[in-house]
Amino acid sequence: MSKLLDINANFYPFPPKPVLLTAEEKVTLVDSIRNQLLVRNAVIVAHYYTDPEIQALAERTGGCVADSLEMARFGSHYPATTLLVAGVRFMGETAKILSPEKTVLMPTLEAECSLDLGCPHEAFSAFCDAHPERTVVVYANTSAAVKARADWVVTSSIAVELIDYLDSLGKKIIWAPDRHLGRYVQQKTGADILCWQSACIVHDEFKTQALQKMKELYPEAAVLVHPESPQAIVELADVVGSTSQLIQAAKTMPHKTIIIATDRGIFYKMQQVCPDKILLAAPTAGEGATCRSCAHCPWMAMNNLKALAQGLTGSSIHHQVQIDEVVRKRAIVPLNRMLSFAADLKLQRC
Repeated sequence: MSKLLDINANFYPFPPKPVLLTAEEKVTLVDSIRNQLLVRNAVIVAHYYTDPEIQALAERTGGCVADSLEMARFGSHYPATTLLVAGVRFMGETAKILSPEKTVLMPTLEAECSLDLGCPHEAFSAFCDAHPERTVVVYANTSAAVKARADWVVTSSIAVELIDYLDSLGKKIIWAPDRHLGRYVQQKTGADILCWQSACIVHDEFKTQALQKMKELYPEAAVLVHPESPQAIVELADVVGSTSQLIQAAKTMPHKTIIIATDRGIFYKMQQVCPDKILLAAPTAGEGATCRSCAHCPWMAMNNLKALAQGLTGSSIHHQVQIDEVVRKRAIVPLNRMLSFAADLKLQRC
């Protein structure tokens, strides 16, 4: 049984687009970042959705490029005393929750996430209080305060398996915040899910008719879709999965042409693992299009080279992640449950 809670959280104030840098400016900034990483004993932890030049720099300096689950693992185990998290704010908060002894910096603390914004702590906590019999499962794309209210945190890479496990124990679920992923998980597991109604502005923009026409133009192409996408888009997919799962699918599938319905930042890593394949972005234009994101998160785009350099050298007020210790101690409990479950799941799959 799937139930819905309706909220209107479709539109948010977007940040201005970053100013383009000259080639000379980029070289100077990269040199500065490399130097400061050494000085501060720091490492870059970057998400797949950041711009390719950020991902490349993270790789070249011994850092990590990954999905949110692997970012969390990497940051907590890497010996650097400072983590520079290139992503959106909840990723920096997650790093700080798991590594309170480390300095966690971000290129900007203003890099938001529409799913996080669409699930304010006060409203969500009241919703949970109204359904005390349910186990609260929140997606990683939420604030530290929302995580602190949860029983479990989950990422898209293990969402189906975790909810299936909880359902086998007879648990009824509150799921937040992504309605599309919640619906997808409910359909896969049959679990009793009461779903908070927020959405990712990137994945919500993919258009069904336009994607169908694209499939007709490329009939031999495989379609890869992130489960944060609307149901009609998911139904057109050959593979549905998290960012890391989609990258692996692109690598192993025999198809030479692949249509991808997720943030186009993923193309950098995907092209690395399958350089001989043609990668095409699923359309965000078409019926009802607004191009609020055009398949790239505007907050992820705030992680440019200039912002990274400022994150390492600027005022801590604007760049250092701080979390109330009471909130952190509460939030680490469901996060550790997620990491333990993911580790056990990985062993089972080996």
